[in-house]
Amino acid sequence: MFSIATWQHGAKWTNWAGNVVSYPGEMHTPRSIEEVSTIVKQAREAGKNIRVTGAAHSFSAVAMPEHIAISLHNMRGLIAMNEEQQEATLWAGTYLYEIGPLLAKYGFALINMGDIQEQTIAGAVSTGTHGTGVTLGSLSSTVMAWGFVDGTGVYQEHRRGMDDLSEALHVSLGMLGVLVKVTIKVMPIYGLHYIGTSDTLTNGLALFAEDIRQHRHVEWFYFPGSETIQIKRMNAVAPVYQSEWNKRIEMLKLQVVENGAFFAMSELCKWRPALSGMMSKVAASSVVKGEKVGISYEIYPSPRSVKFQESEYAIPLTQFEACMEEIHATLQKGIFHVHFPLECRTTAGEAGFLSPTQGRESAFIAFHMYKGMAEQPYFKWVHTLMQKYDGRPHWGKQHYVTAQAVHTLYPEIERFLTIRQQYDPDQVFLTGYLKKLFLL
Repeated sequence: MFSIATWQHGAKWTNWAGNVVSYPGEMHTPRSIEEVSTIVKQAREAGKNIRVTGAAHSFSAVAMPEHIAISLHNMRGLIAMNEEQQEATLWAGTYLYEIGPLLAKYGFALINMGDIQEQTIAGAVSTGTHGTGVTLGSLSSTVMAWGFVDGTGVYQEHRRGMDDLSEALHVSLGMLGVLVKVTIKVMPIYGLHYIGTSDTLTNGLALFAEDIRQHRHVEWFYFPGSETIQIKRMNAVAPVYQSEWNKRIEMLKLQVVENGAFFAMSELCKWRPALSGMMSKVAASSVVKGEKVGISYEIYPSPRSVKFQESEYAIPLTQFEACMEEIHATLQKGIFHVHFPLECRTTAGEAGFLSPTQGRESAFIAFHMYKGMAEQPYFKWVHTLMQKYDGRPHWGKQHYVTAQAVHTLYPEIERFLTIRQQYDPDQVFLTGYLKKLFLL
């Protein structure tokens, strides 16, 4: 996780997974919009580019700074709460784990969350971070207004509407400006009833289409080559707070089984990759089952202390069963030394020129490899397979998508680039990575 205490001028910058490293010449931690504006104006005059590093939790180089790095660590917290319209305005550097308690004081909660809560709200909405639930969109879809400093150093505010700027800001990867404030739609605080179980892949696939409509959230973990899947289902209930004792017991189970035991298996696989298939089956037989009820922001996240690399794609929801059958048929052969489970989630289709779920209900399939094991052969196979299923990459995860492919996968890309040019005429927010990914 990003630490402001160890973030020093001229020091090495790296992401959480450790696969992206850079040495930005300048590092800034502004405390106001005016300070951000000054940094942008100076960068523009000097011909330097800027990246806001967020919580450094992306697996791709999307947040990698080259010339100037900005952390919004000092621009956090709740600015305003409009209870009548059910909208909360937050400083963009606020971490997701801080938002639940902030909103709860007013009786509200985020509509959905993923299982990782270390990201900043700016990073999450800029990359289309999502949870699971076929009736629910990404965090980006809950943004009602954006406040950002554009590439000329001017502060802009924009309320979501049926216009190109809204579609461009929806998922922007920070290419229009430094996002400093966001206003998001929230809902009255609620609890979640969580049930964790296991099933066979065959049964799971047969019930999948019905299952995701019957529950607010459904999440799968498929263990490579195994016939067993873990299924997590959650539904909204009246707010219930877990006792401190229950929270400690739950945390202990997750830390010991899902992190401690899995870490030991992972080290074994790194030492002897040929054991990966067997370890995957052992992990599948050891999934944590049970149920619990608690307040939503305490139930959504899970601790992830075993480090890994990740690639994730969104495919049309209607293709999920066929895609999983093909994945299973390949991984059963043991071609790849991988034991980390695939994470399968769903989202509603949404707008946004760069949204991976643009115009279609989607299934996200995330592929992981333990840190230190060879992920490239596996991820390159994933990339080829995802092309067959019209997969669009999660921008914060590893992928091999080219600019030519981006222009095919995203039919409104030229409209996005026109807006980008308007708000950042001197390419202050375009790093080499982003130029290679978006410019032909």
